[in-house]
Amino acid sequence: MKQHVDSREIYKTARNLLKERGVELKDIAEIVYEMQSPYESGLKLEKCLGSVEAVLEKREMQHALLVGIELDKLAEKGLLSEPLQSIVADDESLFGVDETIAIGAVFGYGSIAVTTYGHLDKAKIGIIKQLDSKAGSAVHTFLDDLVASIAANASSRLAHHIRDEAEEEEHKRMLVADVHDEGRS
Repeated sequence: MKQHVDSREIYKTARNLLKERGVELKDIAEIVYEMQSPYESGLKLEKCLGSVEAVLEKREMQHALLVGIELDKLAEKGLLSEPLQSIVADDESLFGVDETIAIGAVFGYGSIAVTTYGHLDKAKIGIIKQLDSKAGSAVHTFLDDLVASIAANASSRLAHHIRDEAEEEEHKRMLVADVHDEGRS
């Protein structure tokens, strides 16, 4: 019987691969902050970082990272078969598999994540722009889109949590007001 890989090992590997490729979780959190701070005045970078970390705990995101980064690394070493080698190494503009993998990992976080991913894919904010620059010998055909996916997911997750927290506070205020009103009767 085949044994499956422990999810903690996959999580650790995915985080290490990001770091190895020059992406710190704080870099992604800064994108999340930029996306969400207009809607939450007291937002702190730490909360954005927590959301990024939570997204990385999802297997779909981990698997997408493992596949995409592996393909980028193989392209750097010239180990893909032609014409795929040239397509990935050059980040061919009509090659959409990188976006397909990244957007596939976005669907679990709802329409906000999908539209945010589209925006980030076009705007190339923060570390995404740096990865997409094609400067140097590194290939980041998949990684730039995967980072956009993580940021979009974390932004959506955060937006929902902020709304949930606001509704919970309102609910508590209403309960206190009801108790206070009952005390008057």
